[in-house]
Amino acid sequence: MNFKTADRLQDVGEYYFSTKMREIELMNANGKAVINLGIGSPDMAPDITVINTLHIESEKPNTHAYQSYKGNILLRIAIANFYQQHYQVLLNPNTEILPLIGSKEGIMHVCMTYFQRGDIVLIPNPGYPTYKSAVTLAGATATAYNLLEQNNWQPDINEIINHFKSGIVKGIFLNYPHMPTGQQPNKDVLTKIIVSAAEYGVLVIHDNPYSFILNDEPFSLLSIPNAKNVVIELNSLSKSHNLAGWRIGMLCASETIINNVLRFKSNMDSGMFLPLQLAAAKALALNDTWFNNLNAIYLKRKIQAIALLQMLNCVVNESQVGLFVWAKIPTKYHDAYQLSDEVLQKANVFITPGGIFGSNGNNYIRVSLCAKEEIFTEAIQRITDFFKPATNP
Repeated sequence: MNFKTADRLQDVGEYYFSTKMREIELMNANGKAVINLGIGSPDMAPDITVINTLHIESEKPNTHAYQSYKGNILLRIAIANFYQQHYQVLLNPNTEILPLIGSKEGIMHVCMTYFQRGDIVLIPNPGYPTYKSAVTLAGATATAYNLLEQNNWQPDINEIINHFKSGIVKGIFLNYPHMPTGQQPNKDVLTKIIVSAAEYGVLVIHDNPYSFILNDEPFSLLSIPNAKNVVIELNSLSKSHNLAGWRIGMLCASETIINNVLRFKSNMDSGMFLPLQLAAAKALALNDTWFNNLNAIYLKRKIQAIALLQMLNCVVNESQVGLFVWAKIPTKYHDAYQLSDEVLQKANVFITPGGIFGSNGNNYIRVSLCAKEEIFTEAIQRITDFFKPATNP
């Protein structure tokens, strides 16, 4: 039987990495042993105390039942404490925090709760592709706003306000530190966006999973005065605490927003495994030694990633933060897809073409730091064997 898919899927394709990984799997089956520097999936383990907490709690006979749709209170208190300590943001753990099964699901929950056909939602170009997919699946229209290198990858406030004035823009996605460019937030620009969003009735969704990777200044959009009136902040333990596969995230917002999102979310799952929640609470209580040790490793990898990109004659801004290194490609390439495919086919190394994040990323490439130093060393050697840096970009 050939069943017709729902109309909502007509403008939603398979995720780029899903299709690319099949290509790489086929290459590996043919003996290529591809080095994957494309995906930001942390390769290091969580802190041992977090793993031990999961183990201990999992052995208890009373921790395997359905859990609260709002998440365990101990996890919500841990999130509130974490936000106060690291972001100087006060959150009520009873009313302003909603634990998530990974923050990616929160993007969909927000879109399904607040956006529908006829609405326009602004998404960054370049930006995380899931924003567009979630908006589209909700029936709304995703409209890109420009992030450009000459503007330090910051939103053009005049462009944003002109969009807001249309009266049909219902939401905007922001993401700082920004993925894929590694750009830090500009608080003045973001404050102006929040003020304008309040004036025109626009919901602001801030996706904030990269605050603690190679970054000395963690920032929450909720730290801006009156932000809670219009801002939803999504956060995650995937990158900051090496818990990507555990699927632990959070949504922080006003009580009204939390309750509205819960109306949708409570129809989608039946709560999170309690030992996972208690282990996540343990992770959130780790001191700065955890982040210092984690970032010492990432810094060494970043140096290698920059060296790799410079061998390809790419131009790198070394001040960027986060889990990736973003670089401008040489002009001899039509776009980054061409460079990415050439490196994959000649050197058996996969790096991500920036065009998957939007048209403004076409001339950029991204390297993940989620690989051990010896893997970077091997990747650099492979590229040395097959590429000679051009003398001119």
